[in-house]
Amino acid sequence: MITRTALRAALLLAAALASTAFGAAVPSPPRPITDAASLMSLANADARPVPVADLVFTRSAANPVWSADGKTLFLVSNLSGRANIWRMAAGGSWPVQMVQSDDVQSGLAASADGQWLYYTQDSGGNEYADLYRVPAAGGAIEQITRSDDVSETDPLPAKSGAIAIGHKRKGAAQTNLAVLDGRTVRMLTDEKDPQWNWEAVAWVANDGALIANRLNVGGNDGEVWRIDAASGKATLLLGKKGLVYAASDSSPDGASIAITSDESSGQDHAGVLDAGTGKLRWLAATPWEQSSGAMSPDGKSMLVRTNVDGRSTLALIDTASLVSKPLPLPPGVNSAPAGAFAPDGRSLIFGHGGADTPSDLFRYDIASGTSQPLTQTAMASLTPANLPKSHIVAFKGFDGTLLSAVLTMPFNLKRDGSAPAIVLPHGGPTGQSQDGFSRTAALFASRGYLVIQPNFRGSTGYGRAFQQANHNDLGGGDLKDVLSARDFLVATGFVDAKRIGITGGSYGGFMTLMAIGKAPGAFAAAVQQYGIINWRTMWDNEDARLQAYQRSLIGAPDEFKGVYEAVSPLTFIRAATAPLLSLQGENDIRVPRGQAQEVADILKAKGNSVETVFYKAEGHGFQKRENQLDALSRTLEWFERHLKPAR
Repeated sequence: MITRTALRAALLLAAALASTAFGAAVPSPPRPITDAASLMSLANADARPVPVADLVFTRSAANPVWSADGKTLFLVSNLSGRANIWRMAAGGSWPVQMVQSDDVQSGLAASADGQWLYYTQDSGGNEYADLYRVPAAGGAIEQITRSDDVSETDPLPAKSGAIAIGHKRKGAAQTNLAVLDGRTVRMLTDEKDPQWNWEAVAWVANDGALIANRLNVGGNDGEVWRIDAASGKATLLLGKKGLVYAASDSSPDGASIAITSDESSGQDHAGVLDAGTGKLRWLAATPWEQSSGAMSPDGKSMLVRTNVDGRSTLALIDTASLVSKPLPLPPGVNSAPAGAFAPDGRSLIFGHGGADTPSDLFRYDIASGTSQPLTQTAMASLTPANLPKSHIVAFKGFDGTLLSAVLTMPFNLKRDGSAPAIVLPHGGPTGQSQDGFSRTAALFASRGYLVIQPNFRGSTGYGRAFQQANHNDLGGGDLKDVLSARDFLVATGFVDAKRIGITGGSYGGFMTLMAIGKAPGAFAAAVQQYGIINWRTMWDNEDARLQAYQRSLIGAPDEFKGVYEAVSPLTFIRAATAPLLSLQGENDIRVPRGQAQEVADILKAKGNSVETVFYKAEGHGFQKRENQLDALSRTLEWFERHLKPAR
């Protein structure tokens, strides 16, 4: 329990941080300020509330990989209500289920001989995965590793049959690299520093070596290495203290490597490394986040993704000339997997989604420049013409910092200050709200709520200075940015300031708890999902890998005097008055069950309206369809009850 002395010290520290750290605006890419009063609500006689079940039964299609012959695609979909592996013809077909499990599969990788599909799977969301394989044609599943004290991730098969894997021991923070030969695991790296992790990128030189990244948890440093597969000898190709370099793919001979770095500008941009000379060649400068992606099988082309304020584009880059050929894609979120190119290099696979368009997979033919849809995940009721539209809006925060948000606008509103609204902060905090499909935004905007998803300081996409601007100040300046987003909603003229709610998951749940505790009059109701309330108890209970990430944000407990109290909702939650619904997975290793229980106990003791729901066999986020449906239904009912007038 926090004493009055500790509480007073925490409040004084929070005030001191506010007066010293926020004297100047945090830099980010330039963009015009949005006039809130200029935003319009379009008329649409056919608009209807989207049924909750239709949103939940709109399926997913993720983690696509090509078969060795390019005739088949493997993917993870929740067609059955569980996120399992399916396969389909590369030209499009009804998918066939390959794996049935209550647990989620990920890390799909096809063997070079076409015989096997490798994947990883944990148990009940505990985030300790083992390696499995299933015949590419379908058949009995084989569990390759069975280690309770090690998590094996990200399999990368070589033509020789060896498999590079991420290898993290229980109790250790760092992930190392290992090679699996048959059933024998051989370590390639021996990282000692808990703030660093290794990841395999590509096999090169006829499987004689690996291109790999060594990345700092805090996002301050990143290095690119070449590792000899036989001896484990590692050679640094690219690295400089204080700069981030990361490889995304390589030509087969290892001579040309696709690179993303924040060198010079503090903003990620893409280039090509000549491994022989060490020379880096950069694409044309842009103020926006840009990242390299997959290389074609011959190494002559690479994909590059540019994220412009939450909307992304894809382009094919000639690796010799760096000439860019943008793919003709609709606005929204466009992305491609690590192995996007077909084995023959003639086509590639990508995903597209938008505020009015649930995400689907597409195949792009490079010669013709045309795209073909491969999946259709949406329920019939989710037609783009009748789903609410989004705007990317920009406004200034309390200290003049330029902020952006995705605002989803309902149809048929009057500008009379009567509409309810929802503020939806993202997780992370190192994440970004992008202009893709959001079940929550579509659910509420189709019922007359304005929904705003702010990219507060600490978000990715706006450069390193912006991303690190909330370090040691979680729930301080970034919360003020969220409150600025709330004020922007009111400034549109559509919203009733007394009928605004807030909801989010993980760090968005933390932000929800901080908002109702530090600004108790700002929100009329709240729903938090697996949000942090006490950073100290979280540190005591979480995995060492998550401790390393937490340390990069706010230090270890007592490393910086008073910070843990100043950034914990527990310090402020007793001031909360808004009705609160908490939703939590029982197996969450990131935010343990006790965090939600602690919130409930405190608020119930002071007579607040509070409900708490725990979901069995769920981790950090809800994977089972029945739990997704229950959580979304409860969220809707909570805000309908507390933000709309009684009928």
